Amino acid sequence: MNDERFPGLHRRGFLAATTGAATALALTGCGGSGEKATSDGAPRRGGRLRAAFAGGGASETLDPHLASLFADAARAKALFDKLADYGADLSARPRLAERWEPNKTLDRWQVTLRKAVFHDGKPVTAEDVLYSYRRIADPKQAFRAKASLEPIDLDASRATGERSIEFVLKRPTAEFPNVLASFGAYVVPENATEFDDRPIGSGPFRFVSFAPGRSAVFRRFDDHWDGAPLLDEIEFVVAGEESARVNALLGGQVEYAHELNPTTARAHEGGGQIEIVRLRNSAMQAFCMKTDRAPFDDERVREAFFLIADRQELVDGALSGAGEIGNDLFGKGYEYYAADLPQRTQDLDRARALLKQAGAENLKVTLDTSAVAAGFTEAAGIFRDQAAKAGVTIDVKMGSKDSYWSDILDGGTLCCYRSGAMPVEAHISQRLLTDSTTNATKWRHKDFDALYQQAQSTRDRTERAAVYGRMQRRLYTEGGFLVWGFADWIIGTSRSLKGVETKAPANTLDWARFDRVWLA
Repeated sequence: MNDERFPGLHRRGFLAATTGAATALALTGCGGSGEKATSDGAPRRGGRLRAAFAGGGASETLDPHLASLFADAARAKALFDKLADYGADLSARPRLAERWEPNKTLDRWQVTLRKAVFHDGKPVTAEDVLYSYRRIADPKQAFRAKASLEPIDLDASRATGERSIEFVLKRPTAEFPNVLASFGAYVVPENATEFDDRPIGSGPFRFVSFAPGRSAVFRRFDDHWDGAPLLDEIEFVVAGEESARVNALLGGQVEYAHELNPTTARAHEGGGQIEIVRLRNSAMQAFCMKTDRAPFDDERVREAFFLIADRQELVDGALSGAGEIGNDLFGKGYEYYAADLPQRTQDLDRARALLKQAGAENLKVTLDTSAVAAGFTEAAGIFRDQAAKAGVTIDVKMGSKDSYWSDILDGGTLCCYRSGAMPVEAHISQRLLTDSTTNATKWRHKDFDALYQQAQSTRDRTERAAVYGRMQRRLYTEGGFLVWGFADWIIGTSRSLKGVETKAPANTLDWARFDRVWLA
């Protein structure tokens, strides 16, 4: 590739889901879209797919444990496998793990690996898995999946056979498969330390070449446990600006362009030169209220703010209509989501009455926002105007894109917030427990923590779902997240590219699932 084909390359495209100081997007089911979708015609073997992503410049790496960009994640899933991954509903599905079984107390899990081989022909073994997880957990390193693997006692965990592992946990964990599916929890060969020269994984594609910040080329791995890809090769092309990705797609220089904006989508949707794919429910959009300080330490004020929001106006204005309204809970459409709660709508009279009861008439509050994420500044302006109708004065404060997430984690009282796809359980554990490290709403309630522990120690899924339902009803009533919408994640493809999954949120397994697509 030469750079003239893709102008404007630079460091762009960090993960869309940012949680406090850290960016976090959690990563569907087995099988893919490649062999379905009859409207796409019969799958065809062969050809090279060129896929354009925003990248990270010369510092890019193929080390799957360091992945932090969408481009990293897409390349990692082409070269490597995880024990499990997330379905479209964010439930864990087996991948390299053929099955898993807990003991009665949910603190030991037996995992059996399927028969799989690395690109050099060596089998994937229990020792490879334990090496990979111990590498990720190295206290001297800053690997992305380290926090997710924290429940595992890796010193006590052991191989019980070539393809079997006993994971010993620090506490009962009913959702342990979510740990196996964690973003970045890839399995690499035992003792592997170098990944940018000639990495060896067990994924559907094997390494050909890599030029950091420019391109990576991978070739079909015929012996992949889930079947060989239809494509001969895939080239990941780095194009930092959205306009560069769109122009490359329109000019026939790539067949797949990641991360397009709503304006581009509207211009080309419905019979245009390219296909537009909208991955629904990919990013929660919210205002975050600090529940430990005035004025939001009064739940009547929080309820008033829930009722001030005109969610459809926010989706239309801040997301250009590319999304759907939220209901003050994370994970719409995901496993355990409390879909039975009534949709909250704007009620300015009730909001004013609640503020009066709380002694918060003529309330003035600062709303922190930043251009760090699409739609943040627009949402702040829209909500400021909505609040004025309830007698609330909002002062919109623009923050630095570089420090916004760390600034708002502990500081301020009200801020713009978003998150990408992850299980409802992970959202709770990372953000809503007393000791959660990214607890941006400062929601700290020991009885709520106890419910989470109850859910995690409940074997029966129906009973566990009921506990999660109780927790969400409380958050709906008095929580600190005003979740006004869920944004689409937008991808553009050429009309020749078939089999692209349309129902998987960004960074689930079937997102960027290039082993199941084909060129017509």
